[in-house]
Amino acid sequence: MAFDEMLTAEDLPRPPYKTYQEWYSAQDPAHLIQKSQDAESIFRRTGITFAVYGHADSSEKLIPFDIIPRIISAREWRKLAQGIEQRVLALNAFLDDIYHKQEIIRAGRIPRELIEKNEAFLPEMIGFKPPGGVYTHIVGTDIVRTGEDQFYVLEDNARTPSGVSYMLENRETMMQMFPELFAMNKVQRVEDYPYLLRQSLASLAPPGCKGKPRVAVLTPGIYNSAYYEHSFLADTMGVELVEGSDLRVIDGKVKMRTTRGYEAIDVLYRRVDDDFLDPLTFRPDSALGIPGIMDVYRSGNITIANAPGTGISDDKAIYSYMPEIVEFYTGRKPLLENVPTWRCSEPDSLKYVLEHLEELVVKEVHGSGGYGMLVGPTASKKERSDFAEKLSARPSNYIAQPTLSLSTVPILVNKGIAPRHVDLRPYVLVSDKEVKIIPGGLTRVALKKGSLVVNSSQGGGTKDTWVLED
Repeated sequence: MAFDEMLTAEDLPRPPYKTYQEWYSAQDPAHLIQKSQDAESIFRRTGITFAVYGHADSSEKLIPFDIIPRIISAREWRKLAQGIEQRVLALNAFLDDIYHKQEIIRAGRIPRELIEKNEAFLPEMIGFKPPGGVYTHIVGTDIVRTGEDQFYVLEDNARTPSGVSYMLENRETMMQMFPELFAMNKVQRVEDYPYLLRQSLASLAPPGCKGKPRVAVLTPGIYNSAYYEHSFLADTMGVELVEGSDLRVIDGKVKMRTTRGYEAIDVLYRRVDDDFLDPLTFRPDSALGIPGIMDVYRSGNITIANAPGTGISDDKAIYSYMPEIVEFYTGRKPLLENVPTWRCSEPDSLKYVLEHLEELVVKEVHGSGGYGMLVGPTASKKERSDFAEKLSARPSNYIAQPTLSLSTVPILVNKGIAPRHVDLRPYVLVSDKEVKIIPGGLTRVALKKGSLVVNSSQGGGTKDTWVLED
């Protein structure tokens, strides 16, 4: 039986939901259904869409939004925030180590080949320390809950974590439609995120930066699935949105074309993958990056966020070593646990996974967005059989995990409310001086009854996440 975050087994509201439940009980169901339709109209007018690759029928989709908030107490949030901060600091220390002394490898805590043969490991970063020593400027940590005090980290998104624009738009929509709820509940703010993001990025400008740092967001362009978010963040931060074709290397600096000529960029928040960042260093066929930017970066004349080579820290094979990584760099056991994980590269683990496919979730090591995975309990016999062949052919490409009973929160349906499974992606900003964790984050919800897949690309929706004040 899944843990219900709103109601106890006796159908009584848990403390964080008490005020909301009283309000909800006094509402006309037809009025709430109308409000839900109003919210959809707001999202449609605002143009909050995402692209689903491989769907020829509809390139742009609206992410379904549910108007019942997910509510987290201040006590629960403190526990989560402490665990997230510990994990993010350990990830940053791990990246600094593997690109420098590699002490964790020499100590035998992680196999050398897992690092050096990993496609996300960039030899070009060896011996280079980014400005302020920060690799992971923005992190999105995916967390699931299975009980009252049981939280697990599902994965670490340290390359280019997406979804923060939905967190902000969800909050704005809820405040617009239900101002009385925010008067009744002391909800911590998320609206400051763009200001905090810009402040955090600017604080890590390269040493040679004179005056106010110029920050820009690098997007692959309008055909990228997250283009809405790229433009939203540039707009709300008050910075330029640029594509690779807008930038060039001049006099050892990365400069942006403007009406006044080319002007230097100090900090580039890039939403372009490593492979496409610099055609002179990585993929020569890339039209998305800036030729020569890695030379400028290594000479200390620009900050790139997140740092190139960061992707190895959210690799799912590395994830399985996170308990060791956290303990190695912090000297303490992890405050937030990993989901138990089988590494299919290990023969005994592979044997177990193949024998128990109907019970497990199997994921690609480099996969994201719910693609390339098998959810054993809901897959057909043929799907499991086909997947077993792929798994046997490339075992090192996969990890497997038990099917967790994710907690549920209510969503609005025609007959009232119904429980659905959720996860949570809090957003973390890291500078050389502090770690800021935005109180809440993006709650993703599986809209189909019984489904555990919350990804928007696989039919999931989103909710506003409230963290209450004490």
